[in-house]
Amino acid sequence: MSIKSRVVLGSALAMLVLSACNDKNADKAASAPATASASATASGEVAATVDGTAISKKQLDQIMQQQAAQGMPDTPETRKMVIDNLAMQILVAKEAAKKGLDKTPEIADQLEMTRQSILANAYVKDYIKTAAVTDEGLKAEYEDFKTKNGGNEFKARHILVKTEDEAKDIIVKIKKDIKAFEGLAKSKSLDPGSKVNGGDLGWFNPRGMVPEFGNAVAKLEKGKFTEEPVKSQYGYHVIVLDDSRPVAVPPLEEVKAGLTQQLQQKNLKKMLDDMKAKAKIEIKEAPAAASAPAATAPLTVTPTVVPAASASASASADAAKK
Repeated sequence: MSIKSRVVLGSALAMLVLSACNDKNADKAASAPATASASATASGEVAATVDGTAISKKQLDQIMQQQAAQGMPDTPETRKMVIDNLAMQILVAKEAAKKGLDKTPEIADQLEMTRQSILANAYVKDYIKTAAVTDEGLKAEYEDFKTKNGGNEFKARHILVKTEDEAKDIIVKIKKDIKAFEGLAKSKSLDPGSKVNGGDLGWFNPRGMVPEFGNAVAKLEKGKFTEEPVKSQYGYHVIVLDDSRPVAVPPLEEVKAGLTQQLQQKNLKKMLDDMKAKAKIEIKEAPAAASAPAATAPLTVTPTVVPAASASASASADAAKK
C-alpha cells in the first residue's frame, strides 16, 4: 500500500473529521486517503505547517491528482479539507510517538514492514526506469511474438459428441452429403456455443485450441473433413475446414512499446528470482494462518499484455479451447 493511498486515520478519528463537513465535496475530501512527511524538502514549496512540521505542495498535488482520478474535484475547498486531514494525521501521529506507541512490538513491526515495502517497490520502480532493454533483446522478443502469433488461422466447423461411435456415424453421413453437416451439428453437437451456428467456430488460431483439435485442423485441406474422429478431453470431434489465411503480424514499431514493457518485466522477474536463489532463507516453522490483514501489501509486478496479432476466435470456439 503506497503512503499517499493509505487511509489517514482509524474509524473513530475519521468520524470526528467527517462530522465537521457540511457538503458532499467536504465529505469526499475529509475521508480521502492522505499522508504527510515529517518535513517537506527544503527547496519545495510548503502548502501548510503543523506545529512546525511542513506539508509540501508537492505532496498535496500528488494526493489531489490521485483523488481527481477517483472523481473528487480539485478545488480550493477540497484542498483545504485534505490539508485538514493531513494536519490531523500529523498531530495524532505525534501524540502516538509521545506515548511511545511506535516502540511497541506490534507497531514497530508494522512500521518496519511498511518501510521494507516502500523500499522494495522503490527498487522495482528504479529498476524498470534504469534497466535498459537492448536492441538484441527486443528483436528476440519480437521473433518470439511472431512465432506465437504468426502462421495461419483457420475458419472451421465442428461437431462435438460423447462417443467415438457417434462421431463415426456422423462421418458416414457427411461422406454421403456434406450439406448434412449443419443440421447434424444443430441436433447432435455438445458444444452449445457453435451448434446454433451449424458448428461454425469462425476464424481462430489453432494454438488457441486444445492440441488435438488444433493439430487436426492444421492438417486438413480446404473443404475437407476429418475422416477419423478427433479425440480430446471433451469428447470426439468431427471437423470441416472451410478456409485458411496467413496471419498478418504487425511490424515491430506497432508493438514495440508493449514488447519493451513485457521484456522489462521478464528481466525484472529473472533478477528477483536470481536474488532469491542466492539468499539464505530458513523457514523455522510452517507459517500459521493470518488472524488479521497484513499491515502492508506485498510486492507485485503487473504483467503487460501485448495485443494478439490475429483476430480472436469467436465466442463459439470456447468448447474447443477448453
